[in-house]
Amino acid sequence: MNPVISQPTYGTGRVAVSDWQTGVFDCCDNIGICLCGTFCPLCLSCQIASDMNECCLCGASVAIRTLYRTRYNIPGSICSDFVWLACFPNCTLCQLKRDIEKRKAMNAF
Repeated sequence: MNPVISQPTYGTGRVAVSDWQTGVFDCCDNIGICLCGTFCPLCLSCQIASDMNECCLCGASVAIRTLYRTRYNIPGSICSDFVWLACFPNCTLCQLKRDIEKRKAMNAF
């Protein structure tokens, strides 16, 4: 029996390996997103879910982060997504929203 060592990629073709546009703790890259994530994480979660055409309640989930990582071929695992969200939920949400905004600016979202 062969263990699964990689996750499937989004779409049918090969996608180049990418990375997050900013780090989890790079809050100074976008102060507005950082403030929203600090004082109203539910609002930020709903914005993320809306950007990804998902239900508002899904924005702060491991599933959304994993879907996003898979879509853009960002290295990681479901386990690492869980740990980041469990330990640093607001910072992780902010990272995801910053990444979405940067990809939108590059017309790559």
